[in-house]
Amino acid sequence: MSCIAIIPARGGSKRIPRKNIKHFLGKPIIAYSIEAALTSNCFDEVMVSTDDIEIAEVAKAYGAIVPFLRSKGTADDHATTAAVVSEVLRDYEINFRRSFNAFSCIYPTAPFVTAAKLKEAYSYLTKDSVKSVVPVVGFSFPIMRSFKIENDRLFFNWPEYNLIRSQDIPPAYHDSGQFYFVKTASFNEEGIFFTDSTVPIILDELHAQDIDNESDWQIAEMKYRIINDL
Repeated sequence: MSCIAIIPARGGSKRIPRKNIKHFLGKPIIAYSIEAALTSNCFDEVMVSTDDIEIAEVAKAYGAIVPFLRSKGTADDHATTAAVVSEVLRDYEINFRRSFNAFSCIYPTAPFVTAAKLKEAYSYLTKDSVKSVVPVVGFSFPIMRSFKIENDRLFFNWPEYNLIRSQDIPPAYHDSGQFYFVKTASFNEEGIFFTDSTVPIILDELHAQDIDNESDWQIAEMKYRIINDL
């Protein structure tokens, strides 16, 4: 398959200023995603979609290409990742007459993405029955036993699970926030990354971390040190 890696990295991060090029253990965090994609040898092209000149220069310094800047319509807080991917695929077809059988959307703040994970996802995607691959993480506690708060009182979200043992409740998973690997034809038809034929790659909590604030950043660095014996 012909494949493209798309790393969406706009410049307007608010909770962590300049988040996509902030240094993570010695180098810009976006570099980890770029290097994993390049090392995997899964891709004909590793590109960064950005509206920011500084991010573009950092991306190119680590081996990615930035063939065009993102439009204003996909550079604000409300633009979805799917919209960014659609724009990239469309611009490649219009500007370069190039299309790809599959793409991987790799987040720029995902230092736990590895070439091995991308290769594993690619191997699943070569099967005709698979439309997309997504790495997921299991919830540490059964979500069916979770609570909600209404009028300052605590209630079960699913009362029917109240008396069921935790080990008897099916495990639940959430998106690891690292990457999606998707067949382009499926995405063009459905406009989504999660399809009726999505294969999971299950990660443990040590190998994933959502980074939304400074505390998350510090936890991610701690995990990365443990994994890599730094």
